[in-house]
Amino acid sequence: MSDSPGVPASVKVDVVSDVVCPWCYIGKHRLEAALALVPDVDVAINWRPYFLNPWIPREGIDRRTYLETKFGSTAHYAAIAQRVAAAAAMEGLPYAPDKIARQPNTIDCHRLILWSRSASDPAKVKQRLMELYFAEGADLSDPSVLIAAAAACGMDGELVRRLLASDADAERIESEATSAKEAGIDGVPCFIFAGSVIVTGAQSPEYLANAIERSAGRQTRLRV
Repeated sequence: MSDSPGVPASVKVDVVSDVVCPWCYIGKHRLEAALALVPDVDVAINWRPYFLNPWIPREGIDRRTYLETKFGSTAHYAAIAQRVAAAAAMEGLPYAPDKIARQPNTIDCHRLILWSRSASDPAKVKQRLMELYFAEGADLSDPSVLIAAAAACGMDGELVRRLLASDADAERIESEATSAKEAGIDGVPCFIFAGSVIVTGAQSPEYLANAIERSAGRQTRLRV
C-alpha cells in the first residue's frame, strides 16, 4: 500500500454524526470493525458534531411527543425501529428504544466529546453516551448524566460540571454542525476519508475498510 518500506500509510477520518442517531451508533461499531481489517494503516479519527434534531429545546422533550412530531405516530416509528433493532442485534449492540423517555438536545453531548480530546478518549466518551441513550434510556439533557459519563471515562467531573453550566464551546459546536449542513451533509453517519472520499450511511466494515485503503493509497502517492 505504501511506496516507502517501513513507513505505514496514514489516513484521517472525519466522522460526522450525532449520539442519538441509531445508525451512527451502528456505524461507529462498523468503523471500529473496519479498523481491525486494515491494521497496517494508521487511522486518526476526528468525531465531528451533527444535530439530527436541531429543533429540540435544550432541556429536551417527551419522547412520545418527539416521535409523534417527527414520524406522525408512534406506530409509524415502530416499523422503522424494527429495522434498526435487527441491524443492532446483528452487531451485538444493546438497543432498547422503549426505555427512552426523553428526547434530548445534543449540544452538551457534543461539547463533552470535544472536551474529552484533552482529557480522555473521544471515542470512549461518545460510546458511553450512545450506550446510555440506546441501551439504558438515560436522559442526555440531564447534566448529572453527562457528568457521571465524563467521570466514568476518566474526565474531571467537577470541571465538566462547571463547563456545562457555562456556554463554553457552544458557539463552536453550533458553527461546526451548521458547516456540515452547509457542506451538503444531510444524512449521518457521514465518513470523510482523507478529506476527499465521502461515505454516507452505516456501511459494512469491508466497505469502510476499502475506503480507508483507497484513501491511504492516495495519500501515499501524494507524498512521493
